[in-house]
Amino acid sequence: MRASDRRRGMASALQLEILDLRHFSAASLRPLLESETRVWSQRLEWDYRPSANLLLQYLDSRVLPGYVAVENGRVSGYVFCVYEDHKAVIGDVFAILPQHVSSTSTDIGTRLLECLIELLQHSPGVDRIESQLLLHPHGELSRPFLVNGFSIYQRLFMRRDLLGDIPQPFITLPADLEMRAWREEDFSGAARLISAAYSSHLDSHINDQYRSVSGSLRFLHNIVRFPGCGYFDPAASRLLIRKGSNEFAGLILCSRVREDVAHVTQICIAKEERGRGLGRMLIEDCAANLKTQGYRALTLTVTAGNEDAVSLYRRTNFQITHDFDAMLWERTEG
Repeated sequence: MRASDRRRGMASALQLEILDLRHFSAASLRPLLESETRVWSQRLEWDYRPSANLLLQYLDSRVLPGYVAVENGRVSGYVFCVYEDHKAVIGDVFAILPQHVSSTSTDIGTRLLECLIELLQHSPGVDRIESQLLLHPHGELSRPFLVNGFSIYQRLFMRRDLLGDIPQPFITLPADLEMRAWREEDFSGAARLISAAYSSHLDSHINDQYRSVSGSLRFLHNIVRFPGCGYFDPAASRLLIRKGSNEFAGLILCSRVREDVAHVTQICIAKEERGRGLGRMLIEDCAANLKTQGYRALTLTVTAGNEDAVSLYRRTNFQITHDFDAMLWERTEG
């Protein structure tokens, strides 16, 4: 069966049409994004409006690949992706319950993902597909990925309450290191640290940006320059510098995702510096700084299989409040 026939069959079963995202204006998807923004706030304490506004700008340019589900003229869901060289990243999928249809929003999300995955896997030049659907609980949308050969990794969303925070025992900074806030000139040094720290790490398999200095630099520009992961907070972000060499031994980067909630976008320690309590030191310093600014919570995400990191976060008063999936597909020869 051709892809177009299959999409029509799915649409008929759900009384839905699955249409090209590029046929839709920002105005037509605005109510759906407003609904999604409310879910981000309720589930993750995250102000999704900056990301939604950025997405609306792309929609009006009519260049964003993806699909929209429409039921009786009403937009019920959408999915989109972005291309990065040989890779496609499925950025988001969201659906609301359609009217007069015996299905769920998960059914609609599944149909949208099936269409997009089929498109991407048959697109010349796309050798890798990644996705981290932060909003959706672990396993909720796994089926279209599993049946199409994706690997799935459970990730955890963890939260630390800063209002009732109990200060941790003070950890002395080693004499050979100094700690300071982020500066504009730190991109290159931070990129070198990230790519070295994640060498052969599970997370570099999930996100191939970590595998090179240039990829890590793109990652840093995304979290520092753009609001997709919140508004970067250089004052709360910290670097550990080796004295006399200006080489980075560790870092923690933090962004404001809501007026009173911050999110750790990156934390890593150089391999040769591990076991000295530096990760805990960075977390405690960042949390103390945020608390003085009036923040009430600090969140982060971590791969469940990264047991050392999960253990560190538990010891520093983070609790698991949500889990979600990271998905990966790579084209094989033959």
